[in-house]
Amino acid sequence: MKALVYQGPSRKALLDYPKPETTAPGDAVIRIVKTTICGTDLHILKGDVPTCQPGRVLGHEGVGIVDSIGAAVTAFKPGDRVLISCISACGKCLYCRKLMYSHCATGGWILGNKIDGTQAEFVRIPHADTSLYPIPEGADEEALVMLSDILPTGFECGILNGKVQPGCTVGIVGAGPIGLAALLTAQFYAPAQIIMIDLDDGRLAIAKRFGATATVNSTDGRAAEIIRKMTDGRGVDTAIEAVGIPTTFEICEKIVAPGGVIANVGVHGTKVNLHLEDLWDRNITITTRLVDTVSTPMLLRVLQSNKIDPKQLITHHFKLDKILDAYETFGTAAESHALKVIIEA
Repeated sequence: MKALVYQGPSRKALLDYPKPETTAPGDAVIRIVKTTICGTDLHILKGDVPTCQPGRVLGHEGVGIVDSIGAAVTAFKPGDRVLISCISACGKCLYCRKLMYSHCATGGWILGNKIDGTQAEFVRIPHADTSLYPIPEGADEEALVMLSDILPTGFECGILNGKVQPGCTVGIVGAGPIGLAALLTAQFYAPAQIIMIDLDDGRLAIAKRFGATATVNSTDGRAAEIIRKMTDGRGVDTAIEAVGIPTTFEICEKIVAPGGVIANVGVHGTKVNLHLEDLWDRNITITTRLVDTVSTPMLLRVLQSNKIDPKQLITHHFKLDKILDAYETFGTAAESHALKVIIEA
């Protein structure tokens, strides 16, 4: 089969690769129909994720068709169309019983990280019964790809951890796919203001279309000052960091109101300064989280009811044999105006 293989920092290649087989009774092998590229894949290529070693097939999102199953799989059969969760969960260990599937003792974020992932023609999914979801009849498969990772990530790590409530003020730093996913799902809770902060006017315009009440271009370094003026000097109740670099986290520190929450979503590969000299007396909560995908069943129902349209995040389409072009497009989003790319296997 063809697969996109990580070959070390800044190096990747589309290669012929052995088709996976079930190796444990709970495994399923899935024929990939559609997958995508995540910002986390770019972090891997930058060398920010040391758990991902050269030789690994990348990717942790997608939809597909069950090709084969292990003897212990009871919820799925060959031919079933399924949504692949970016998180593999046994459902039985200490962390799974706490609904912290991201820290599953034998799973978690392993796809495209510790085991081969979805940017290929086939992928092996451990703990298939609790790591796959049946695709509802008539569901849009491209929209469902957004439920593999970015929708639950934006919602759980940003909105739930950020304690977004009706009438509150939310600042989202980073108008990329994850930040926009947080923007879409923040609206479940009817905040009074959702302010989007980014360097790219094009992405800020998209954020306005997606429901942001205000946007701020942070290029001139005055974002915090502007947001304080917009909020009568108070700041935002929830500041969501959706990029993963020191500058954006520091913006969150500057814009959060007393008693507010900084919800980190971004993948950080370098040291970030925590300015406790400014925050120590302000009753601030700082949260971190790796997505657990506990919200996926709810998001599936919301998608089916047409209350949210994650397909609007998709800007480009490629075939698997053009995945290197897809990476170039996704990695140069400022020029290509890419948000999410769909790759058809």
